[in-house]
Amino acid sequence: MNHMENTMLRISYIRKHPLYISSYQRLQELEQERIFCCHQMNHLLDTARIAYILSLERGIGISKEAIYAAAILHDIGKGRQYESGIPHELASADIAEQILAELPEELMFTSNENEQILTAIRGHRKLRENAEPLEALLYESDKASRACFACPAETDCNWSTEKKNKEIRI
Repeated sequence: MNHMENTMLRISYIRKHPLYISSYQRLQELEQERIFCCHQMNHLLDTARIAYILSLERGIGISKEAIYAAAILHDIGKGRQYESGIPHELASADIAEQILAELPEELMFTSNENEQILTAIRGHRKLRENAEPLEALLYESDKASRACFACPAETDCNWSTEKKNKEIRI
């Protein structure tokens, strides 16, 4: 199996994991009437693509699969936040940890990669000083993936002005 096939299989396995599917479906149900940004696949993939582009442009050297894994898992616990008040970055990290641990042996990330992914998920809402590279990348890409400047609910959104993406960045 070549590297590209392995990458596709890893991300596909994550997306098709029963816990991912049930968490994602529940999140879709809970956000069905939401007027603000949702946390569906378009957002997750936009976050991944922006993070990967930034990583390439900046020569950060984070693997594509680690970026995509962190991105598609970073909001997967949002449903738990809606239902029980658990901060979604913590709920998402818990779900991600279980899914990553259950990857088939030939698709597993290294323990270092797993920790990078989980740290990025835990840190994607508030950028901490001395954030790890994937953590900072996920934080920035998550915010950049939102088109606040074109959102009809922008004035009612509780995001701070600093977090809102008010321009098209190129």
